Amino acid sequence: MQYRELGRTGWKVSALSFGAWAIGGTWGPVDESGSMAALVRAVELGVTFFDTADVYGDGRSERLLAKLRKETREPIHIATKAGRRLNPHVTEGYNRKNLTAFAADDHRAFNREGAAFDRGETFSGVDYATGLQAVEELKKICPQGMSLTQFALRWILMFDAVTCAIPGAKRPSQAEENFSAADLPPLSEETMQAARSIYDRMIRPLVHHYW
Repeated sequence: MQYRELGRTGWKVSALSFGAWAIGGTWGPVDESGSMAALVRAVELGVTFFDTADVYGDGRSERLLAKLRKETREPIHIATKAGRRLNPHVTEGYNRKNLTAFAADDHRAFNREGAAFDRGETFSGVDYATGLQAVEELKKICPQGMSLTQFALRWILMFDAVTCAIPGAKRPSQAEENFSAADLPPLSEETMQAARSIYDRMIRPLVHHYW
């Protein structure tokens, strides 16, 4: 695991940190034992920074993190906040066949068009079908030995302005896939340019006018 200084806090935090939105239950059903196992596995893999908020399951994620803090002796930082945040979401596990497979209370189902809150928090404001097309393009340039999820996380860490990327995990296997990405080799300039080309062609026209 890599560690970077977080602003002026004096904290050295893991470059890949744990986002607790998923274990709050807003991304479909969650199992408490699986969530706890994912948190513990994250600590074992060197994660030291956990991001949560009271709106992540109306406090569910914070309660799970409180249990984690009691059970582990490792030094960890927990950042808690009110309000919501904008995150890029990787849709590797989805396709056109399961377009409507999300539970009714999952915001990926009810907020695709921004009816409930800022649609930027659901698939980053990109319509689902276009997002899937972009994923297919990214698969073609994904380096050998990396999953698409690891590719996305490694891409984020290539930018100097980024202290840490904050993926979620609802089970230990997801934690292992996510948090091992920090130790993968840097992406080549050719790969970075190819990813930028896909973004400029398919994503930029859909979102930049909102900025």
